[in-house]
Amino acid sequence: MPKMKTRKAVASKFRVTATGKLKASRPGRRHKLTGKTPKRKRQLRQPGLVDDGHLKTYKRLMCL
Repeated sequence: MPKMKTRKAVASKFRVTATGKLKASRPGRRHKLTGKTPKRKRQLRQPGLVDDGHLKTYKRLMCL
């Protein structure tokens, strides 16, 4: 059986932590920033973890 190819679009958006979780940047910091408070923009800088519902799917696409 051939090897699975990694989905590069998914692999470029997520990083794997030491415990096997996926870390990604948060959405909402590209445009329309004037309507957001400084606190919200500051918190959006921090990367977020992928929730458990999507974790299995993304890991399969990344061949992990």
